[in-house]
Amino acid sequence: MPESRKPTVDELLAKAKRPSKLALAYHPFYQGKVQIMPKCPIRTPADFAIWYTPGVAASCRKIKDDPEQVFSQTNRWNYVAVVSDGTRVLGLGDIGPQAGLPVMEGKALLFKYLGGVDAFPICLGTRNPEEIITACEWLEPTFGGINLEDISKPKCFHILEETRKRLSIPVWHDDQQGTATVTLAGVINALKIVGKKMSQAKMAIIGVGAANTRAAIVLERAGVKPGNLILVDSKGILHPGRKDIEAQKRENPWKWDFCLNTNAEGKTGSISDSLEGADICIAASKPSPNVIKKTDVAKMATDAIVFACANPIPEIWPWDAKEAGARITATGRSDFENQINNSLGFPAIFRGVLDVRATTITDDMCIAAGRELAAFAEERGIHEGDIVPRMEEWEVFPREAVACALQSIKEGVARVKLSRQELWDRAVSIIKNAMDSTALLMKNGLIPSPPPEEEILRNP
Repeated sequence: MPESRKPTVDELLAKAKRPSKLALAYHPFYQGKVQIMPKCPIRTPADFAIWYTPGVAASCRKIKDDPEQVFSQTNRWNYVAVVSDGTRVLGLGDIGPQAGLPVMEGKALLFKYLGGVDAFPICLGTRNPEEIITACEWLEPTFGGINLEDISKPKCFHILEETRKRLSIPVWHDDQQGTATVTLAGVINALKIVGKKMSQAKMAIIGVGAANTRAAIVLERAGVKPGNLILVDSKGILHPGRKDIEAQKRENPWKWDFCLNTNAEGKTGSISDSLEGADICIAASKPSPNVIKKTDVAKMATDAIVFACANPIPEIWPWDAKEAGARITATGRSDFENQINNSLGFPAIFRGVLDVRATTITDDMCIAAGRELAAFAEERGIHEGDIVPRMEEWEVFPREAVACALQSIKEGVARVKLSRQELWDRAVSIIKNAMDSTALLMKNGLIPSPPPEEEILRNP
């Protein structure tokens, strides 16, 4: 869609509906998106005596004597559990674990194709945060990492913090850390283009859910002054006088901490008030094009940057933001410039931590990954309409994996220490294997071609 012309409402609706129409036809056609395939040779049935009984007992005894052997005797080194209770599915809300399963399968697909990670969708029949934490503890012996997904706030914060304490494998909440990683990459390059410094930039954070809570934490750790952050929830700007948030500080201490430690100017009021004089707006709130108005953007500083990342509809259309004075815009959509896409983060980050058998994923690893994403884009060239890597630039994934692995080693949480070259060769080999295997299965018809798009889209 040409950036120079505003699309009509009908064009936007048709484009928005297209993936859904195709999904309803394609999902039942394939009856799921991922499967388990052998990775060892099966020359004759006699090989089962090696892979299963009686030969497998030798590997079992080896692991019993030395538990670390599980990472070399089994595929645990590459297993990730995608764990969800379906209470906060993107764009759908609280739809439950069964309805959330297609999303978790999709996550597993991206893990495999972009990161070479064997991920398993696990949708839990509980909403209780302590039971979810316990389930993760029960799963730990099988997996090398856990990806928490689509869990409602504020319990998602507690679950992440507790599982990170209790488990000796990496636990990651993509709605928090994944969004924060890619947001950081976009902010780094956007600021370079407009010639502003991270330490001096004033940022309005619209929406204080899982995504923006961690984004604010990561941005602060990456160099943004806490006082230069102004956060806004559905009731207005966060400040020490917000008694409603103070009353909930035990359930959500992170939000109360923002009230106390951000917003050095002491601003109160609405989204419009928060944007006055701001260099950057990072929105992850309500999917509606009228959450942020053109008059609000017009109040921002010169060369303003607007990330409107609600899906599927951004808080303001990018062309409206630009007409109001924004120099750089970004959204969560693939059909507009500068997509802030979590898929640029989690597959490679897990590739990196799995390759060194890290015990956790820290915010500094997210920062290392975000900086590598930004560096990759800068090296191949950035401009106002292209500030982060694109999904098809597959070389970014092993680079990001290496950056995250090296940070794991630096922080002393890696069980295995490899050189930069060894990490690069390993990541490239595993990721290319996943991509090439998929291409080979498609070429040979083992993954059949789907029904023609034209037929599906033609039907009402």
